Amino acid sequence: MSQAVEDLGLPIQGPGAGQDTEEIAGKSPRQLFWARFKQDKVALVGVGVIVILAVLAVGAPWISSNIAHRGPNDISLAREMTDDFGLPVGPNGTYLFGADKAGRDLFVRVIYGARTSLLVAIFATGISVSIGVVLGIIAGYFGGKIDTFISRIIDMILSLPLLLFAIGLGAACGTTKTGCNFFFLEIKPGLGLVVFIIAAFSWPYIARIVRGNTLSIREKEYVEAARSLGASNRRIMFREVLPNLVAPIIIYSTLIIPANVIFEAALSFLGVGVPPRTPSWGRMLADASRILDVAPWMMLFPAGFLVLTTLAFNLVGDGLRDALDPRSGR
Repeated sequence: MSQAVEDLGLPIQGPGAGQDTEEIAGKSPRQLFWARFKQDKVALVGVGVIVILAVLAVGAPWISSNIAHRGPNDISLAREMTDDFGLPVGPNGTYLFGADKAGRDLFVRVIYGARTSLLVAIFATGISVSIGVVLGIIAGYFGGKIDTFISRIIDMILSLPLLLFAIGLGAACGTTKTGCNFFFLEIKPGLGLVVFIIAAFSWPYIARIVRGNTLSIREKEYVEAARSLGASNRRIMFREVLPNLVAPIIIYSTLIIPANVIFEAALSFLGVGVPPRTPSWGRMLADASRILDVAPWMMLFPAGFLVLTTLAFNLVGDGLRDALDPRSGR
């Protein structure tokens, strides 16, 4: 019988069959995430762009002093950087991005602008995400009157004309040296003012997302088990619920950073953002709009870096969303 089976080319099933089969190795959630994420080449390109921008931002002081030999507000070489008519000189071998209308090196100002934009966006995002996560978990976990109260605050902030309100607050607190008092907070002009404005209007979005996820997580069996064992509400919220919210929090954070970069650039473009002597892509675009027809490079390079930054963060956010989604087909 076995000879006939061998003649037909069929495998013989027996006690030793399948011993040579390769064992299937289990993967941790981190390994599964990385396996999915590294398949997204576009997201990896976005990561590379962000790393380059971060290196330029961190190394801006070293680059300006050791390579360009000019600071962001250095106008001592203004005569070399303007022509006979007082117009800025375009890109050349010495000045990679040309000069602005005051004769300052545009390359140095652009990399310092990356430093400003990333600092404001990251700090504002960190503050807004922290506030939104805490309030969202509290609203979703307790429900009832607490949920209603927090939800109405969220609805009220989302109903405000954000840009107009931000312009008014920035103009009121940024035009004086002492700043202003906003309820119980004393707001000083500078980068802290811009961070405060962006964070104050960004947290409701993440709060809504966290609240919605918490409403479903609080009904899970492991939450009921922890409650039956006598765990406190604080422990359940931050030991049982919060770890299961890491994926949407990470995804939303990477998507809100480019929105905050645009928000900071918009405020600076309107003149109520960072201080005038602090390089900012938005303020550079505002300066370039006045002489765009004779010095297009003044708008080309800041706008290009602004678009590249927002695009890179959006690509990474999309890649993280696909990699962290267990229903992803990749």
